[in-house]
Amino acid sequence: MELELAGRVALVTGAGRGIGAAIARELAHEGCDVALVDLCATDMAEELAAELRALSRRAIALRADVRDFDAAEATVAAVIGELGRLDILVCNAGITRDAVTWKMSEQAWDDVLAVNLKGCFAYCRAAAPTLRAQRSGRIVTIASINGMRGKFGQANYAASKAGVMALTKTMARELGPAGVTVNCVAPGMVRTEMTATLPASVVDTAEQESVLGRIAEPEDVANVVAFLCSARARHVTGTVIKVDGGQYL
Repeated sequence: MELELAGRVALVTGAGRGIGAAIARELAHEGCDVALVDLCATDMAEELAAELRALSRRAIALRADVRDFDAAEATVAAVIGELGRLDILVCNAGITRDAVTWKMSEQAWDDVLAVNLKGCFAYCRAAAPTLRAQRSGRIVTIASINGMRGKFGQANYAASKAGVMALTKTMARELGPAGVTVNCVAPGMVRTEMTATLPASVVDTAEQESVLGRIAEPEDVANVVAFLCSARARHVTGTVIKVDGGQYL
């Protein structure tokens, strides 16, 4: 299926590894030029940018802390300055700091909410004027099924991802009149560097919860994101799409 993404410019946060890297790679394969934003996995982002340039795509890696509003605006301006435009924003950057509620520190709460929710808002806020002015564009946020169902030991993470879903729906209402769609993808457990550190029993439980009997690969999420960024999804906005193999059921 042709997604008609050739010549579009996408900005992906948290693009150095895991789901973000898979999204950046898929968008490039579909014809996008891509800006990869990361704070910690900067070497990986640089390597991925080089890989995408080998595919004859324009690709740049930028180091930025998504929590910084000024940096978000500067990053969006840098992308437009270097790549000429901005059509797609994918807010993927996220962290975990797990603990049960009665043992969770204030710092753990603040860190997760700041990166996962404030960081998402910062980039939506920074990109919105450009997308509104050109009266076209796509924003896709990455949440989690744990923002829908809650998760033992993840009060901060679940709250942040529930917030991302609410932000997505609000932005869809605000930007819809300008022809900009805003949607959310909510994965279940995905096989990434982050989940590789989890106890085997946690992964086993997720596999048992999934009606397909497996956890997702990053590409499973990236494929859905690419569709939402495409002309094929032009009448889809304000939605939360689960990519969880039925884990939420």
